[in-house]
Amino acid sequence: MVTDLQLRSTNSTIFLTTPAQNPCHSSNLFFARPMMRRHRQQRQRHRITTDAKKKKNPWLDAFDDGEDLEIEYDPSFSEGKQDEDERPPEDPTNPYGFLKFPPGHSVEIASLPLKIRGDVRRCCCVISGGVYENILFFPAIQLIKDRYPGVLIDVVTSPRGKQTYELNKNVRWANAYDPDDDFPEPMEYTDMIGLLKARYYDLILSTKLAGLGHAAFLYMSSARDRASYIYPNVNGAGAGLMLSETFTPPTLNLADGGYNMYSEMLEWLGKPGRGVPRQVVPSLGVSISKKLKAYVESRYTQIGAEKGKFVVVHGIKCDSLASMQSKGDPDSLLPMEVWWKIVKSIRGAKPVYVIPHEKLREDVEEIAGEDSAIILVTTPGQLAALISDSIGVISTNTAALQLASACGKQSIALFCSEEKGKVFVPPNAVEEKRCTVVASKTGRLLDIDVQQVINAVPGIVQGALVLA
Repeated sequence: MVTDLQLRSTNSTIFLTTPAQNPCHSSNLFFARPMMRRHRQQRQRHRITTDAKKKKNPWLDAFDDGEDLEIEYDPSFSEGKQDEDERPPEDPTNPYGFLKFPPGHSVEIASLPLKIRGDVRRCCCVISGGVYENILFFPAIQLIKDRYPGVLIDVVTSPRGKQTYELNKNVRWANAYDPDDDFPEPMEYTDMIGLLKARYYDLILSTKLAGLGHAAFLYMSSARDRASYIYPNVNGAGAGLMLSETFTPPTLNLADGGYNMYSEMLEWLGKPGRGVPRQVVPSLGVSISKKLKAYVESRYTQIGAEKGKFVVVHGIKCDSLASMQSKGDPDSLLPMEVWWKIVKSIRGAKPVYVIPHEKLREDVEEIAGEDSAIILVTTPGQLAALISDSIGVISTNTAALQLASACGKQSIALFCSEEKGKVFVPPNAVEEKRCTVVASKTGRLLDIDVQQVINAVPGIVQGALVLA
């Protein structure tokens, strides 16, 4: 009669044994030990052969060595990327209008082939941060779209970050919910969980550093696969139990990684699969609608600027969130007095000052003059449309730098240090020599060499315009 269970661990291998009161049971245990020893040796040999494969999640299964390299699938098992999922035909005889499934369609087992192949039909991205962090996530969205044809991508982010998705045609729905709020309203919290559960996602990604609380939020979404960044310290303990894949950043601030802040997640998203090579990470790109371009053009023509004949000046010091700074570089704004020393040397083009709040208009007019071109821009879509019609950008480390690279415009980027410049400047802008970096030598942006910036100004001009 078995009375209790004993848990015994030997050489990182866990066995479950049942002590018996009857002496005859000792013979079974005697023969079981060599079998368990051989089983352990076989697993060790198998672990050596598959050492190159990463474990899926050590929190879920201590013996999971990753994908089996020697597994053979049936010829009927298709390889390569998934096909675009066409909408099933509606059943006209169905009396329930919301059950739009064809006859014989089994909803219960429809997702089983998708799990076997690893296909993703619906994906949700929970993105932490503001405008800058959401813009830098655009390459990840494009990578998902290229890797899984026909996928529907939704986004959950802060209200300020939601504004960026008027520039992304790959996103179906963008929901405003701040994942960085440590104490959300219970009504909003439960409502968002119900919204995510009702959409039946195959994959949910999160760029917020997850502890047990945020991991539970992702777990309650009922998504098939859940991938998220976790804290690189003790605060991340237990989060892996509720996640399918985890990424550990080098620091507590993910934005310190600059342009490549999502490199760990991109490495996992672009991994090669069955018959699919490694997916190349695309460069940052934006999509600006004609309606938005027409609206912004009507605004800058009112202040005397002409299309293709003005320079955008962005990064005036202000406490507004519309300044579009990065969380990884808090020292990225300059006062108007320093900007005036730089801008007054421009010849042949009209400088357009971009202000994030109306209260700055008087300060700019007092220093630059009442006849200066000043435009209020609070959304990244309007800023991108303004940059696309300009000849170049002079900016500190704000979203204007990334949008100038996405629009293919020349830019001068002002940084507080050379290290920040190497981290945040887009790689394609460096390769094509479209961005000139001017860094402060003291580590403070306020101490930047103004004359060095003035000497770099003519480099942003292309064609007939000349800036002296």
